[in-house]
Amino acid sequence: MERLTAEIRAFAEERDWQQFHTPKNLTMALAGEVGELLAEFQWLTPEQSAEVMSDPEAGARVKAEIGDVMIYLTRLADVLGVDLVEVALMKLAEAAGRYPVAEARGSAEKRRATDNRGVAGS
Repeated sequence: MERLTAEIRAFAEERDWQQFHTPKNLTMALAGEVGELLAEFQWLTPEQSAEVMSDPEAGARVKAEIGDVMIYLTRLADVLGVDLVEVALMKLAEAAGRYPVAEARGSAEKRRATDNRGVAGS
């Protein structure tokens, strides 16, 4: 992760783009790239979406969009001073507390952070 962050930072610095890499601009660019990734799946059935990588052309487009999302997310985190691995592990630990294996296994029920039973404030 550190190498990727350093390479993306150097890429921006070499082009004097850091002046444009404000949190607002990077967040908007990230949202645009996520939208492009979404477009690759928009009209696919669940079965087709699970097999998208077996189609060389569609798979290449999906990989490219995931790469763009990763670059913008990494750059945004760098500009904001956020350690992506640290915050991801923190969120995973929070989710583990909200979704204990015994209660959540095989269930898609959404649970809010305020209550382990899925009901906020109850």
